[in-house]
Amino acid sequence: MLNKKDILKVKTLFLEHFKDASSELVFKNNYELIVCVILSAQCTDKRVNLITPALFEKYPSVFDLANAKLSTLKNLIQTCSFFNNKASNLIQMAKAVVDKFGGEIPLNEKDLLSLAGVGIKTAHVVLIEAKGANFMAVDTHVFRVSHRLNLTTAKTPELADKELTKLFKTDLNRLHQAMIWFGRQTCKAINPKCDECFLNQICPSFGKFN
Repeated sequence: MLNKKDILKVKTLFLEHFKDASSELVFKNNYELIVCVILSAQCTDKRVNLITPALFEKYPSVFDLANAKLSTLKNLIQTCSFFNNKASNLIQMAKAVVDKFGGEIPLNEKDLLSLAGVGIKTAHVVLIEAKGANFMAVDTHVFRVSHRLNLTTAKTPELADKELTKLFKTDLNRLHQAMIWFGRQTCKAINPKCDECFLNQICPSFGKFN
């Protein structure tokens, strides 16, 4: 693990370099947000943004989605990864929101996790985007970056989430976005741009993945 001084430096540099980092997902309200985030699992934000206009035109509210025909929904999202499971989860999620929460997307971790298709990462992203909550959300980029920087040795995203939360404590929502963009632009899975990286002086993985 990095020492406390280097951890603070990593945090400071992330926040400085990605002051305006935000999600690429396009949504207008919390209903559209949770649908987008569920669809984005193992799928790019750009792909989700191509799918959702027709989806939200067909199902403009959670009440409409709760009454959706499974085959029709599958057809609308078929270019998304794991569309069969996601279609089923979306309808189940919508029905639960209507039946248990009066049609309002719940904005607390416990209730979100009770919904179909919602795990820790999805719940945290919804809370980050909906109200700027102080949560970490670990996707493939955050998982890769945090391991290369030796911020965590966790074997799962869920455990990495807990370790990063304990490590950074504050500004978790901003760090989540910063680490995603850093993973997309610089610390890529293949051929990371180590020579251009603002963390290369303290990164224990410098040059190892080129």
